[in-house]
Amino acid sequence: MLAVPVLNFDVTGATAEVTAGAGGVLFLGNAAPPSDLATRLRALTGHAPGARPLVMADEEGGGVQRLAGLVGEIPWARSMAATMSTAQTRALAQTGGRQMLAAGVTTDLAPVLDVDGRPGPSASNADGERSFSPNASIAAAYGTAFMSGLRSAGVLPVVKHFPGLGGAQRNTDNGPAATSSLTQLRARDLVPFRAAIAAGAPAVMTSNASVPGLTPLPSSLSRAVIDGLLRQQLGFRGLVITDSLSAGAVTAVTRSLADATVQSLSAGSDLVLYGSTLTPADELALQPSRALATYRWVVANVVTAVRSGRLPTSRLDDAVLHVLAAKHVDPCR
Repeated sequence: MLAVPVLNFDVTGATAEVTAGAGGVLFLGNAAPPSDLATRLRALTGHAPGARPLVMADEEGGGVQRLAGLVGEIPWARSMAATMSTAQTRALAQTGGRQMLAAGVTTDLAPVLDVDGRPGPSASNADGERSFSPNASIAAAYGTAFMSGLRSAGVLPVVKHFPGLGGAQRNTDNGPAATSSLTQLRARDLVPFRAAIAAGAPAVMTSNASVPGLTPLPSSLSRAVIDGLLRQQLGFRGLVITDSLSAGAVTAVTRSLADATVQSLSAGSDLVLYGSTLTPADELALQPSRALATYRWVVANVVTAVRSGRLPTSRLDDAVLHVLAAKHVDPCR
């Protein structure tokens, strides 16, 4: 249920966590990927005691491409919608997905389904060019096409950032922010997510923004968002992944990363991400020895929460089943 952050493709640094059963590996940093990444990842994931971890990267397009050199250039989402057909977008995503898979990367934290027409990405707007369109139906059509292209290539797409950051007035990496009102979300921002779920979206990433009229908490910590809105009202049955629990919007309302992890799992998340806000101090914290210590600390706090009754075992079982299903693993085997 935890994804290990890996800085600048130092995959050997995550060996201990993968050996311990980490659910995923998340690439962070600005370094170019090594040409032999696939070989290194085979060696790393071979240490997994059971199902191999999801290997995750942000390969959205434009300025958000971790795998430059291994995956061909992909335009910003907004440029795709302005210059390409949905069929061309699907084909481009399929080609990129095949290249990702050849490099050993199995999961793309994309596409962005937020409905946004403002400048960005920036400190005031996480989306900007990352959004396909300020028109909900266009964002839905192109986002679903990109998602379908990745799926056809054998890569797990993760649509984000539920329930929509298009109206947020701040980047949640930097501090608390709110989405548009729940009424506005239902009329506009949820449209692409409904379309993606209807088309078989296997995974959804929750945002760290609160939702006026629904929850004062970051969505990644909110049962009202995850279990209520996403699961019950939209009928989503797949994998729920958090946005980074190291983000400023989360640290502003929780005691620690470990506490945020317990809150998020309790609220209905299945796989927790952390460590993606890379200040110099964060980069130091992601050095292998410190990263392992953080991982063990978070795991120990989850165990404590289960033993105290704060986190039901049934919730963990549910989360694990969603993770295994995303990996196409039969838990009975």
